[in-house]
Amino acid sequence: MAKDWDPFAIDFAAIRTLRLVSELGSFSRAAEALGTNQSTISYTMDRLRAAFHDRLFVRQRGGIAPTPRCAEIVERASQLLDAFEGLVQPADFDPATASGRVTIVCNYYERSIILPRTISEIRRQAPRLMVEIRTAGGEGLATLKRGEADLLVGPYEVHEESFYHRHLLDDHYVCVMQRSHPLAPKRLRLDDYVRASHAVVTYGGTWRSGYLKELDKRGLTLNQMIAVPSISDLTHILPGTDLISTVPSRIASGIAKSVVTTPCPLPEPFQVGMTWTSRTHHSAAHRWLRQLMARIAAALPYKQSHAKSRAAVANA
Repeated sequence: MAKDWDPFAIDFAAIRTLRLVSELGSFSRAAEALGTNQSTISYTMDRLRAAFHDRLFVRQRGGIAPTPRCAEIVERASQLLDAFEGLVQPADFDPATASGRVTIVCNYYERSIILPRTISEIRRQAPRLMVEIRTAGGEGLATLKRGEADLLVGPYEVHEESFYHRHLLDDHYVCVMQRSHPLAPKRLRLDDYVRASHAVVTYGGTWRSGYLKELDKRGLTLNQMIAVPSISDLTHILPGTDLISTVPSRIASGIAKSVVTTPCPLPEPFQVGMTWTSRTHHSAAHRWLRQLMARIAAALPYKQSHAKSRAAVANA
C-alpha cells in the first residue's frame, strides 16, 4: 500500500472523486465525467487508500464495487460535500444572463407532455441556456449515475438514498382504438379487453407498464399482436386496423385523429417525477430549472376518470 497520508490533507475534490467512482463503478467513467485522465483518478484513490487504511474498491464482474468501509466513507463524507457545495453556489441566479448546458433524459411521454412548455419558457427566460434531450429507455438511472445526464424525468421508482426525487404529475391508463372498432362504443369489460388484438408499447427496454404488471398478478395475458418501442409509433399503426392499445391518458388524444379513447378496465394510476443527484442538487441553475418544470407540470390539466375502480373490474 502507498505511504500514509495525513487524513486532514484530503480535500473536497478527492472526496468528490471518491463518490463519483463509487457511483459509476469505474475509474475510466469517473475520469471522463470529470474531464481528466484515469491516472489522475488512480493517484487520488491511492492517496485515499493510504489515508483511510482501506483498499476502498474490489473488482467484480463488469467493474468495481466499494468496500463496506468505502461505502461508509462516501455516505458520511457526502453530507459534508453537499453542505460545502451549497455554500459555494451563488446566492442569486439570473436566468436572463445564465449560460451553460443541461442534459435531460426522458422518453416520448415526457417529451410530449412536459418538455414543450418547459423549452418554451427556457427560451423566453434563459435564452443562453443550452438544453440537450436524450432518450432514457430503461437506462435513465444508470445514465444519471454515470454522470451523462443532469436530470431524469419519467415514471421511475427511486429507492436509493443517493438520488433526489420530486413528484411532477399523476396519470392513468386508457385504451385507444379506431372509431370504427366494434368495441369503441361499449364499456370495455375485462374479458373483452384481454381477448382483443393489442398493439403493446414496450418502451424499447425491460420496462413494464402498470397495467401489464396487474395482468401478471391476475394470471392474465393480453392477445398481443404487435409490439412497438414508442407511443409515437401508434400514430401510424392504429388507424385502419382492429388493434387496441393501452396508453397514458394525458397523451391519448394526440395519437391520431381517427382514434377514440375509452376507459381501461385496468387504469393503474402512476406518477411521473424528476430525479437528480448531489452533483447538481445545490446548483442555482438546476434548481431554477427543476422549479420551472414542477410549476409547468402542476398547471397541466388532468381528468381523473380512472375513478371507476376495481369494483367495476371485479364485476366485469
